[in-house]
Amino acid sequence: MKERLVIIGAGMASGRLLDHLIAECPDRFDITIFNAEPRGCYNRIMLSPVLSGEKAWEEIVTHDAAFYDTHGVTCRFGETVTAIDTDAQRVTGENGTVAYDQLIFATGSQPFIIPMPGHDLQGVLAYRDLDDTNKMIAAANAGGRAVVIGGGLLGLEAAAGLQSRGMDVTVVHLMDHLMERQLDPTAGRLLQNALAARGINVLCGAQSEKILGENGHVRALALKDGRELPCDILVMAVGIRPNVGLAKATGLDCNRGIVVDASMRSTVPAVSALGECVEHDGQLFGLVAPLYDQARVLADRLQGRAAEFVAQELSTKLKVTGCDLFSAGDFADDADREDIILTDPQNASYKRLVVQDNRLIGAVIYGDTSDANWFFGLIKNGTDIAQFRDTLIFGPAYQDDGATPDLCGLAA
Repeated sequence: MKERLVIIGAGMASGRLLDHLIAECPDRFDITIFNAEPRGCYNRIMLSPVLSGEKAWEEIVTHDAAFYDTHGVTCRFGETVTAIDTDAQRVTGENGTVAYDQLIFATGSQPFIIPMPGHDLQGVLAYRDLDDTNKMIAAANAGGRAVVIGGGLLGLEAAAGLQSRGMDVTVVHLMDHLMERQLDPTAGRLLQNALAARGINVLCGAQSEKILGENGHVRALALKDGRELPCDILVMAVGIRPNVGLAKATGLDCNRGIVVDASMRSTVPAVSALGECVEHDGQLFGLVAPLYDQARVLADRLQGRAAEFVAQELSTKLKVTGCDLFSAGDFADDADREDIILTDPQNASYKRLVVQDNRLIGAVIYGDTSDANWFFGLIKNGTDIAQFRDTLIFGPAYQDDGATPDLCGLAA
C-alpha cells in the first residue's frame, strides 16, 4: 500500500522534491498537492522576462498538467488549506479533507507590504507571482508612470520590465546605494548610472511617507522630504517574509520561519518543511540553491536514507537590467582587512577583493564576471593566497602562465 504524502505549496522547492521522488521511487507515494495559486510549479525566477515580454508564461512552466497526470499526482490547485489535524493526520481544504502519512509544508514566502497610509489603494501592487506580473503587464499596457519602492534585485527587475513596456519609471530606495546586500557603494553607483542611462530614474536615500490616492486609486508617492512622485501604479518590492500562518495555527514551532532540524523535520511528528518558509539554525533561505539542497535531503529521508542539510557559503551572480554582477563572502569594511581594487572607468568595470590573513574573504565584481567562480572557490575553500597575492585581482589566467598584467587602475 502506498504511503500518503500531502504537500502544501507547489513552488520550486516542492517541485524539486517531487522530481526526486518520482524519479527514484515512483510507486512509493500517493501524492496530493495543495496550492493557493490556481496552477502548478513554474520557475519564479523567470517572471522578470515574462514581465519584460522576453518570455511567455508557457516557457517558464516546469511542471504542467500532463506531468502531474502522467505521474498520478492529485492536484488541488487554487484551493486554500483551512485546517490541519496532526493527531488524526488529516488536511482539510476548501473542497474536502485528505489523510496523510507524511505532510510537507512548502508554503514559501509572502511579500512584505509597508503599512504606510494608502497601501491598500488600487494600483498598489506586490511583485511575487504570476498574478502580480499580469497586473503589472496590464498596467504597463495602459501606459503612464510607475514608482517602484525597493532597490534590491526584485525591485530593479520590476522597474526594468515596466520601463521596457513603455512606462516612465522611478525607483525609490531607502538605503544610500542600490542592492546593498550584494554590492558595495561603488558597484551600487555604477549600477545606478547604468539604469539612468536606459531611462530609469533612481532616488537613493529616499524615505517613503505615504501613498496618495484619488477616487480609490493611487496617484502619487509622498516622500518624507516633501516631494511627490506622480504614478499610475506603485510596486512594493521591499522584501519577503516566510509564510508561516498555517504552520503556527497547526502548532508547529515557528520563529521567523518554521523551525526544522537538519533532516527538514518540524517539531510535530510526521510533518516536515522546506523552502522559503523554513528556518534552520536561525537562518532563512531565499535563494534557489539551498532550497534544492533541502529538497534533496528531504527526498532521501522520505526514502529511508540518512541525510542532513548543511547551509553552504553562497555567492550571487546576476544579470540586472543587462549589467553583470557578482558578490560573495564578507565585504564589509574592517580595520584588519585589506582591499584590492581594479577599476576600468571606460568600460564601467569594477572589481574589489577583500583579503584577511592571506585569505580571500569577500569579492564584489561589476562588469566582467567571467572569473567569478574562481574567486568564489578561493573564498569557499579558504585558500592561502600569499603566493599569488600580487596578481590575485587579475584572475586565474595570470597565476600559471607568467603573463604580466597592466597595472593601471590597481589600488590596494
